[in-house]
Amino acid sequence: MSGLDKRVGSYAEALDGLQDGMTVLAGGFGLCGIPENLIAEIRRRGVRDLTVVSNNCGVDGFGLGVLLEDRQIRKMIASYVGENALFEQQLLSGELEVELTPQGTLAEKLRAGGAGIPAFFTATGYGTPVAEGKEVREFDGRHYILERAIKGDFAIVKGWKADHYGNVIYRHTAQNFNPLAAMAGRITVVEVEEIVEPGELDPAQIHTPGIYVDRLIQGTFEKRIEKRTLRG
Repeated sequence: MSGLDKRVGSYAEALDGLQDGMTVLAGGFGLCGIPENLIAEIRRRGVRDLTVVSNNCGVDGFGLGVLLEDRQIRKMIASYVGENALFEQQLLSGELEVELTPQGTLAEKLRAGGAGIPAFFTATGYGTPVAEGKEVREFDGRHYILERAIKGDFAIVKGWKADHYGNVIYRHTAQNFNPLAAMAGRITVVEVEEIVEPGELDPAQIHTPGIYVDRLIQGTFEKRIEKRTLRG
C-alpha cells in the first residue's frame, strides 16, 4: 500500500493503540450511523475507564450500550440519555459520571476541536445548571457562557462509501455527528459499507476529506432501528 492508502486489514488493527483511560469520540445519533463494529471491537479489547463523547449511549444490548454492560465507560459526555435503561440506572446510582450537554453545543464543541478553536461563547444554557462554573460574558445585551472544545484520542466513525485515501461520503441522516467526530480525533478510524477505487467518488460529494482519516475498514452492518413507527 502507498502512504496515502488508509485501509487496514482487521478491526484489531483499526483500533491498535487504544488504551485504558482514553477519550473516544463516537459518531451516530440513536442507532443511526453508529460505528457498530468498532464499538464491538472496543468491547472485545476490554479497555476500561473510557471517556466517551457521543450524542447518546445506544440502547440496552447494542451500540455503546454494550460498553456500559461491561463497565468500560467511566464518563459519558452526551446530550441525551435516550432509550438506554442501563445508562439511566448507572447515572442515577452515581456509578457513571455523565456530563449532559445541549445537542447543538455538543456538535459545536466537536467542530471547534477539529478546527483548532479551543473555546467559544454560546447563549445556550445560560441561567441553567449547564452554566455552573463557566465564564459568562455579555455581548450586545445578551449573556453567553464559555464552552471548551472537545478533542479525543480516538474517533470512531461510520460512513457509507470511501476511497482508498479515506475520503468519506455519509448516507442521508447517517451523516449526523460523524463528520464532526471525524475532525476531532487524534486518530480517526472510519468503517464503511463500501470502499471504492480512487477517482470513483465525485470530489464535490465528499463529506469528510481523507486528511482527517487515519484508518479505514470495510464492514457489514446490522443497522438496527431504535424505535419503529408505523403509520396507521
